[in-house]
Amino acid sequence: MATSSSLPAISSTFTLFSSQIQPAKSHRTLTLTIRSSLTSQPLTSAKSHLLHLISDQNRGIATQSDPQKLSQITDAIDSIASLNRDQITTNNSLSGTWRLLWTTEKEQLFIIKNASFFGTKAGDVLQVIDVETRKLNNVITFPPDGVFFVRSDMEISSSLRVNFRFTSAVLRGKEWEFPLPPFGQGWFDSVYLDDDIRIAKDIRGDYLVVDRAPYQWKE
Repeated sequence: MATSSSLPAISSTFTLFSSQIQPAKSHRTLTLTIRSSLTSQPLTSAKSHLLHLISDQNRGIATQSDPQKLSQITDAIDSIASLNRDQITTNNSLSGTWRLLWTTEKEQLFIIKNASFFGTKAGDVLQVIDVETRKLNNVITFPPDGVFFVRSDMEISSSLRVNFRFTSAVLRGKEWEFPLPPFGQGWFDSVYLDDDIRIAKDIRGDYLVVDRAPYQWKE
């Protein structure tokens, strides 16, 4: 941090003026530091509470039949969004491979729940974002070799919001690939983002909680 110093040639009047404004600057810095600390404390607590609430919900499948738990989780998310309303979440920190922890999105939960009917099981469900290239992939893996993914173009709309438009979809096995027609567009707001997790709401009112996967997914 740059600091000011008095030069001998500067008049005593300017020196006096400088000495008078310096404490105000220090007081403002202290105030901002305290305010930031006070804000981070309830955010940390709210984040821990949310992660505890979703820890036994099987990515959201269990929540579908438990309206009380759904209300508790969405209330916790809304509380975090209110505490964190000034954060910018559409910069480069949004980029990465995000792994599903919990959602209310019915289509994803249907596939996760019913994959066994197709002789497989759902693995990681991912959202792969590259802010620099404005690309978004939604991915459902079917270990060991299967994957369904939807490619999208995206644009940054605000400090929280990303608009997206589907461009193609692919169902892929070990030695085969089946293209599907893309459809749809929408937006999502990342209402919280840190080094570990991201929380989002979308155009349909669905909620999403993801963490940073310990790997980078590639097509």
